[in-house]
Amino acid sequence: MKTLSGQIREEILNSKLGLLKISSEIAGTKPAPNKWSKKEILGHLIDSASNNHQRFVRAVQNIALDFPAYNQDRWVEVQHYNEMDWTNLIELFSLYNFHLCRVIEFLPPESFDNPCNIGKEKPVTLRFIAEDYLRHLKHHMEKILEKSE
Repeated sequence: MKTLSGQIREEILNSKLGLLKISSEIAGTKPAPNKWSKKEILGHLIDSASNNHQRFVRAVQNIALDFPAYNQDRWVEVQHYNEMDWTNLIELFSLYNFHLCRVIEFLPPESFDNPCNIGKEKPVTLRFIAEDYLRHLKHHMEKILEKSE
């Protein structure tokens, strides 16, 4: 998982440069009433890091058999990311992900196939969750940065 950890770290470092170029006003603008602003997307990525952090640590202990489903819209709504200072939001996102990289880097290989049951979905392995985290991160980062450069 050291390679995956390095890929996530590289994605965060590269993305942070682009995020810092976006003004707070642009970051807080919703493209439509029912669409997330860039701040809210970044907040969603913080929530994703938080949820996956729990999954990683518990899956290593083989106690990740019953995670609740993740209502992403409600999480973003409750936390009012659009009202946060943009620079602080970027810093929180970066630091949390750097910590997550450390967790991923030290996941024991014998735990990679441990099951994780999230909501009512079919159980997946710890390896799948870790690899999917990078895919998810890249997907949303492209959305945040696509019209900002």
